[in-house]
Amino acid sequence: MTFVVTSEPGRAPCGPGAQERVLNSSSSAALHIAGASLDDGPAGRVGLELEAHCFDLADPLRRPGWSELSDVIATAGPLAGGSAVTVEPGGAVELSGPPADGPLPAIAALAADRARLCSAFADAGLGLVLLGADPLRRPRRVNPGARYEAMEQFFVASGTASAGAAMMTSTASIQINLDAGRRDGWAERVRLAHALGPTTIAIAANSPLLGGDFTGWVSTRQRVWSQLDSARCGPVLGASGDDPCTDWARYALKAPVMLVHNPDPVAVTEHVPFADWADGLVLLGDRRPTTADLDYHLTTLFPPVRPRRWLEIRYLDSVPDALLPALVFLVVTLLDDPALAELAAEAVEPVATAWDLAARVGLKDDRLYRAANRCVALVADRVPAELSESMQRLVQNVEVGRCPADDFADQAIERGIEGAVLQMAEATA
Repeated sequence: MTFVVTSEPGRAPCGPGAQERVLNSSSSAALHIAGASLDDGPAGRVGLELEAHCFDLADPLRRPGWSELSDVIATAGPLAGGSAVTVEPGGAVELSGPPADGPLPAIAALAADRARLCSAFADAGLGLVLLGADPLRRPRRVNPGARYEAMEQFFVASGTASAGAAMMTSTASIQINLDAGRRDGWAERVRLAHALGPTTIAIAANSPLLGGDFTGWVSTRQRVWSQLDSARCGPVLGASGDDPCTDWARYALKAPVMLVHNPDPVAVTEHVPFADWADGLVLLGDRRPTTADLDYHLTTLFPPVRPRRWLEIRYLDSVPDALLPALVFLVVTLLDDPALAELAAEAVEPVATAWDLAARVGLKDDRLYRAANRCVALVADRVPAELSESMQRLVQNVEVGRCPADDFADQAIERGIEGAVLQMAEATA
């Protein structure tokens, strides 16, 4: 098992093959989903995936092309921390680290790989900037993958072309992957992973601009995701949240099919819930779905907490290098330390569903401010020496009610958007 999920999932085959079977009902599909949702075992491993926008140091309005990015990545060679390097649709560069035993080695490996990658890009006159949304350039796809072309067509047909384009080509995140833990604790663990969302979004918000404009939101990345279909991008939790595997199966079967492989990905331009395809109410590609089609369908669902046998925490903006270690340690510790999980759940309960509020105003809201300060206080005195400086910065930010978006907005006002971007890009060179 690996936590690494690249930005270009493997192509699902068309029709039944040796390792798949045809699905004859939504009930059989539900069993397939639920049975592979979460793995029972001890918690403790941490995998990190970090996306960074790539800017030309001589012309920050230019979006480096696919072949240019691929050539630079090739010069970096295998990375010591074991991270895979992939390119997102808009040219953002992603590091996907393997699972490590705890947050400290995961953070150290990612930092080493980022430093090596930044050096390779600097040699090519490029900088890798950690912001939740591209503040300068309009959305545009540079990754030629057929998956992304079909996704564009799907978003156009579903009436979310603008948000879909921004999501694919102009947003960036830090994703935290954690073991699911023991089966008898899944419900509480998944509920807490969701409940922490608004508070940590407010702490980490780092995208006040998109495409050259201030949006009025501190996490424009989260705003973009909220504009997409909630059946595909909304929280998974059911009415009670007592059975995460069943909740995930129900969510996935209700979600509309985005792509079908025949054999290349083809956009589904009508609203077809996967359950309808599985039940034979609709035939896509003139056939019934297979388990491979279902597995691929799951890769096109983007809830803020996604079960992939482990838990993917997907709701955080990319944050500056100085704050990244503390943010990762905060989230991992609140979820993985049994002594703190109940206290954390109590602290964030008043704002557990305030996703849009957190993305819009961040820590300016009194309830989010109190929740954030309580969460940080729970963890601050447990931080190892290696992360003390980063945690001190995070504590200071939260105490004064500031998030990274406030700092970048100040720089954009003082230097202009292009100047602020260049300052960040040059710092990575």
